[in-house]
Amino acid sequence: MQTKLADWARNADYGKDVEAIIGRCTHCGFCLATCPTFQILGDELDSPRGRIYQMKAVFEGAEPSHATQQHLDRCLTCRNCETTCPSGVEYGKLVDAGRRVLDQRVRRPLRERLLRAGLRRLMGSRGFGPLYRLGRFVRPVLPAALKSKIPRARAAGAVPQHPERHTRQVLLLANCVQPAMLPSIDAATRRVLDAVGIGTRVVAGSGCCGAINFHLDVQDAARRQMRANVDAWLPLLESGAAEAVVVNASGCGAFIKDYAQHLRHDPQYAERAARLMPYVKDVAELLAPLADELRARMRRVPGRTAFHAPCTLQHWQGLRGTTERLLQELGFDLQAFAEPHLCCGSAGTYSITQPELSRSLRDRKLAAIEATHPEAIVSANIGCICHLQGGTSTPVKHWVECVDEAMHGPARDDR
Repeated sequence: MQTKLADWARNADYGKDVEAIIGRCTHCGFCLATCPTFQILGDELDSPRGRIYQMKAVFEGAEPSHATQQHLDRCLTCRNCETTCPSGVEYGKLVDAGRRVLDQRVRRPLRERLLRAGLRRLMGSRGFGPLYRLGRFVRPVLPAALKSKIPRARAAGAVPQHPERHTRQVLLLANCVQPAMLPSIDAATRRVLDAVGIGTRVVAGSGCCGAINFHLDVQDAARRQMRANVDAWLPLLESGAAEAVVVNASGCGAFIKDYAQHLRHDPQYAERAARLMPYVKDVAELLAPLADELRARMRRVPGRTAFHAPCTLQHWQGLRGTTERLLQELGFDLQAFAEPHLCCGSAGTYSITQPELSRSLRDRKLAAIEATHPEAIVSANIGCICHLQGGTSTPVKHWVECVDEAMHGPARDDR
């Protein structure tokens, strides 16, 4: 696709990337078949190809409108189109740049500004935990729409003591919302890793990965969070005090693995962020080589289970099949279901900013999964877990919670 960028776009730090990415698009339309919003709406302006045309026009000098912004807002940034694209179009990078420009050139309506500012301040604040606990307390009397956002509490259980006794050490991300919403995930991760001789710790100075700020158009604040994490983790990793940063929320892991891209123009952090990247691991990547040891420690065999692979795991991180193979090696009776590549509609804060589209995608995903009659649904991302649980009575958990239960629960089932 030929393009001629306006001078302001060509001279911006993203100019060369934008021109190259748009130039690789052959407008073949393969992406339409795998775009969740196009599947629901049937409007090409809400497809990757249509959004590329709109961004191309803006970068060439056309004046953007709120309608253009809405079409980009409706994108879940699932990157399914990147997995599908035969030309290697890096759509995620392009839409990041497009949203940045539209945020600068289009003033949002007051309601949108208030909602997005509220989400940023709440989800990244110390007050999120107490407010969430209050919400859980009054959950029985909340409207169904709000109740679905608050999963029932699960006991975290004891965490391993003295993790420093292990020779192998890893760093855990201090997620911003997961400890309040489902602390059982981090506790289960610590217990499973401890059982195979890996100690875990959260480093002072590290914190939220920055994804919430970044995807709500406050990219400078997100980069400050990125730099803080690089400062906290890299010295320990390069000194050998820890071997990896292990992430059990695939959305956070995917975003951290993009730090080098987001900080590439930072003279102080570009090279340091690039050095961090090889150390960032999804928990399944770390545990996959230890499948035999894990299986030997499991006291029972999990039943019929459906694994929902988050988009941030299969499309962003390119780890499609990694967790599935591990679970099969551990004896999980995994059930195949239709359209496993399509997004469930969670996508960070998307379920709040685009509730109707999000619910449509969730219901479509659950219909496909529940056709297999699973005893449990497992996933690898806090957002997907809570979003799916809001639409089904089937238990939805992180897969590492199920491994932990199989290791530390009742004796083995001999089915």
